[in-house]
Amino acid sequence: MAVPQLATRPARAVRHRRSWAGWQFVGPFMVVFALVFLAPIAYAIYLSLYRNRLIGGNSFVGLDNYQKVLHDPQFWSAFGRVALFLAVQVPIMLFLALLVALAIDSGRLYGAGFFRVAIFLPYAVPAVVAALMWGFMYGARFGLVGNLSDFLHVQLPDPLKPSLILASIGNITTWEYVGYNMLIFYSALRVVPKSLYESAEIDGAGQFRIIRSIKLPHIRGALVIATIFSVIGSFQLFNEPSILKDLAPNAITTYFTPNFYAYSLTFSGQEFNYSAAVAVVMAVLTMIVAYVVQLRGSRER
Repeated sequence: MAVPQLATRPARAVRHRRSWAGWQFVGPFMVVFALVFLAPIAYAIYLSLYRNRLIGGNSFVGLDNYQKVLHDPQFWSAFGRVALFLAVQVPIMLFLALLVALAIDSGRLYGAGFFRVAIFLPYAVPAVVAALMWGFMYGARFGLVGNLSDFLHVQLPDPLKPSLILASIGNITTWEYVGYNMLIFYSALRVVPKSLYESAEIDGAGQFRIIRSIKLPHIRGALVIATIFSVIGSFQLFNEPSILKDLAPNAITTYFTPNFYAYSLTFSGQEFNYSAAVAVVMAVLTMIVAYVVQLRGSRER
């Protein structure tokens, strides 16, 4: 009976080494992932459960900060603003990106390579630089808008006034990310089997029928991914308001967007704990909306 036991020991050792081999490969990534992703989330949740008091210092308050967020009119005002931004800007941006991708993929656009690079180029511009550039162009006194007003001898609307500032920010983000989304759609279009186009042409299908019946169904996954990225990006809106605030102080408040509100609470109000609660609530709301978009986009028709 001793011989089979001795024979199985090397096999067990080999299996043991194999089981650890996978962890040795993914271990460095897991360590970095835990340090740069999981640890900040855990620390934010930890901070949100405390409150800094004048007497007693940092004390545990449980879910009080979250209850305060849910009844904070400034937070809901900021959330409503980015929700409106999402409902208007994202469809326009994705439609333009899809239109450009279809035009380049059609093979009928002269200089398609040039247009592909030119439209993608704004995405390579850092968001801070783009916001500064557009901010000065929006200037009604010293910027491009002001120069056009003087040249045309008319008073053009000020893009930085409170009623237009959200649309102006939407224009900046559209200019930045149309090329990025175009590249996603174009890459998905390039893998559609050419035999489907040939079959459709033999059956007498026109270009619009090919787009509706072949191209759009085959890039549905890319459309869903681009929409989810755009939803997350809209709820994380921060760079443009923070840069434009100095140019439009009356239009952009400290609670213009949820992320900007959390930033202002932290660095201006010194309310670290409440700011962490705002960030956690916003992260949960973003995940819920993104998950709903994914479910609806992945639903079989």
